Parts: sequence; C-alpha cells; structure tokens
Amino acid sequence: MGTKESFYVDMSTSCSNVTGSAHLENVRFPNGTNTKFLVDCGLHQGKEECSFIHGKTADDLNQTLFFNPEGISFTLVTHNHVDHTGRLPLLTKKGFKGNIYMTEDTRVLLPLALNDSQKVLRDVAKRNNRKPLYIDTDVENALRKAQACKMEETKQIDDHIRVTYFNNGHLIGAAIILVQISYPEKEDINLLFLGDYHYKNVFLDLAELPQWVKDLKLIVVTESTYGYMDSSEINNCFEENILSCLHDGGTVVAPVFSLGRAQEILYVLKELQTLKELDRSIPVYLDGKLCFNYTSLFTSGKLNIKPSMIDFLPDNLTFVDKTTRDKVLHGKEQKIILTTSGMGNYGPAQLYIPEYIRRPGSMIHFTGYTAPDTLGGRLKNTPLGGTVQVGGLVVEKNCLVEYTNQFSAHAKADELIRFLKEFKRLELVLVTHGEEKSKEMLANRIVKEVKPKAVGIFDSRYLFRVNAYGLVKTMSTKYL
Repeated sequence: MGTKESFYVDMSTSCSNVTGSAHLENVRFPNGTNTKFLVDCGLHQGKEECSFIHGKTADDLNQTLFFNPEGISFTLVTHNHVDHTGRLPLLTKKGFKGNIYMTEDTRVLLPLALNDSQKVLRDVAKRNNRKPLYIDTDVENALRKAQACKMEETKQIDDHIRVTYFNNGHLIGAAIILVQISYPEKEDINLLFLGDYHYKNVFLDLAELPQWVKDLKLIVVTESTYGYMDSSEINNCFEENILSCLHDGGTVVAPVFSLGRAQEILYVLKELQTLKELDRSIPVYLDGKLCFNYTSLFTSGKLNIKPSMIDFLPDNLTFVDKTTRDKVLHGKEQKIILTTSGMGNYGPAQLYIPEYIRRPGSMIHFTGYTAPDTLGGRLKNTPLGGTVQVGGLVVEKNCLVEYTNQFSAHAKADELIRFLKEFKRLELVLVTHGEEKSKEMLANRIVKEVKPKAVGIFDSRYLFRVNAYGLVKTMSTKYL
C-alpha cells in the first residue's frame, strides 16, 4: 500500500475570466499510471481575458491548448454554450481520440452551436487574413465522438472513474457533473463540477441534487459570474420598461442570446398577452437564424422540456429572414423586435441598433450582461444625445437604452452560498469562471459563511493537487 498522497488528482484550467472554460484533471494512481480528462473545452471570447495574461487577446488564447490532446482519455461537457464547447473541434483536430460525454439534450443542441461557431470563426479568420481555428470536417469529427448520458444515471467510464450527470437550471441540457475516482483500498476522490449553475429554469422541472451526493466527501468547483452581488440586487424592470415604451407609441428592440434567453423572453411576452397587459395586435418579430433553429427544437418535443412549456410562443409572432428584414427594419409601425446577438456585436442586431438608436421614443432593451468592449457596453456609457460608433457608422443616441439582469441564468452569490451549505463534507471549494473581483468576493464569503476545510481561486495561474482528504498542495503554472 502507498501513502494516501500517492493517489491524487492534479487540477488545472485555462479559464481566467468568464470564458474559455477548460479544466484538465490528471489522476495519479498508486501503481504509477495516470489518466487525464477534460471538463469542457470552450472558446475564449472578448478582447482580453485578464490582466495577468499580459494582454493576450481571445484569438491568441484560442490558438493554443495548454495540454497535449493526444494524452486526454475523455472529455465531459457541462452545457451547450460556446465558451464551454467551442474548442471541441480544435481538440479533435489536434489529436484527441476519446469520447465526449454530455447530457441527452446537450447532444441534440450541440450540432447547432458548433456549426454556427465554425462559421463565425471562419469569417473572423478571413477578416484577419489567417487560417480558421477549425473547419466543418473538424466539427463533424467532434460530433461523432459525442456520447449522450441520462440524468442521474451513473456511467462507468473506465475501471477507476465513474460519472453522474445531475440537473442544472442554467440551460436546457446543462448539468452538474459528479466524477468519482476509485482505487483498491483507497478512499474515493469525489469531484463535483457545478458548471454554470442556476437552481431554476422556466422550461424545466428540476430535481433536487440527491442527498447521497450532498453527504459525500467532496471537492467542488463552482462558478462565480455574479459572485459580487446578491439576488436582492436583481433589477426586475423588463416588463415595466417595454410596456411603458409601447404605451407611449414606441418600438422596442431587445437584443437576445440565441439559446435560452430568446425563448424565455418569448414566453414572457406570451404571459403579458395572456394577462392582457400586452396588446396582441402589436407584432412581435424574431430575427437570427441560429435563434430560429433553437426555438424550433424547443417546440419540437425533442428536448426534455416540461410539457406545459412546449407552447410558449406569443401570438402575432413573425420569424424574420433576409427577404422580410428590410420591411421590419425601416417600417414605422409600432412593434417588438427580438434579435441576436445578446450584446449587440453580431447578427442582425448590428442592423437594428443603428436604425432605432436614432429614433426618439424607441427603446433598445438589453436582456443580459454586456461586456464593456461590446456595442451594448458602449451604449450603456453613452449619454442621451451622444454619439456612438456602430459598424463604421457614427450615430446619435436619441432613444432610451435599458438593461436588466433579471433573466440571468447564473446563480447570485447568496444563492451559491445557500447551495454550498447543503453539502455535509466539503473538503475544498475551488472558485472559477468570473471576473477577478467576483472570484475574490465569493471566495471570501465561502470562507466565512460555508466554512469548508479549504477554499481556492481556480484560474490559469495555479494547479491544485487534491486527494480524498482535500487539498494536498497548490503550485504555480506557466501554461499561458
């Protein structure tokens, strides 16, 4: 028998901010063998990831994986957002041969996400006069490796590692992943990856995490996107704002994210119609091809959506395409326009925003987070009457620009704290997936309010060595 330190896992990540999620786990067994696996392999997004990466752009970071893909045995996917899945085709392109495990719904949704990602990356590469990160055949190869797992059904990956997926409200198909690593005469090492976590979703009947999981001796990896705020600080203003604009005769343009956010806001509009607060005669337009495809899947019955939510589309809804867009774009009649992308930088939003930003009485209502370097972020900091650049144009901001975080699919700090308190034997909590300030604030609260044995901030600077008893040691990394 070896010492208890001879059976351990080295945990490292490329994620330093809120994108580019990719966690590498290297399991070291007492017999001298090791198994490496990944949790997510996402794209870095935005201009810069973090100050301590010395100004590297997202494009720079995406070009290089911080590990050898040929040495990875398998990959686990938490959910279908490109900052968690967008480099899976690059992974296979560079030699990964194993399976990619995910939930059944993520397996249905993933082809749409990866094919769209490939097209966006191709266009970006063309503008920058460089080769694309990957091509369509790489997407096909990645999808061939995708293996669907049922929720709460434990899957034996190999002789020593078993995996169980549990419900997560962040997104259709999103999961909390329990990885249990065993070896004869050794206590199991239990790793719990929360992914991007939320406890609720209007489209899902979410089962509670089983008590047997909460009773385990655990190392937990948690996100911290909203680690700086509590749920009491949510700005519930969307319905009031759009109704006020419509009451005054204006048009509302709402940039939305294609998956999850767009469908939830369509449901909100349907509810407002049902309550007779929104006149059914006001046309609702939805623009964005990827958004159409996701919405069709929501209504198709192919996803595990609760039956009562299959019919969530509002009356008087029209799907806009290239042949009808010009009429919607320039028409003077009152209407509601939902358009991708959520931050305004991509998709048809690039056309609608410069048109309606100039119209007094109109409203552009962002429905989620807008990074400072995006169009949404710039509009937020532009005063009424000021000017803003949109796709080479300089336009005057004459309409109202509003924001809400009420549709956020991430748990807030108090909700994460409450959830972590349900675990009986927390050996270590690693805080990741957030701005530096958010990670630090949440980590400090976990130390004081949850009181696990140890708390760490999990980013590209550090490698954490863990065993069944929690933290063994932490070491600096030089991956990036």
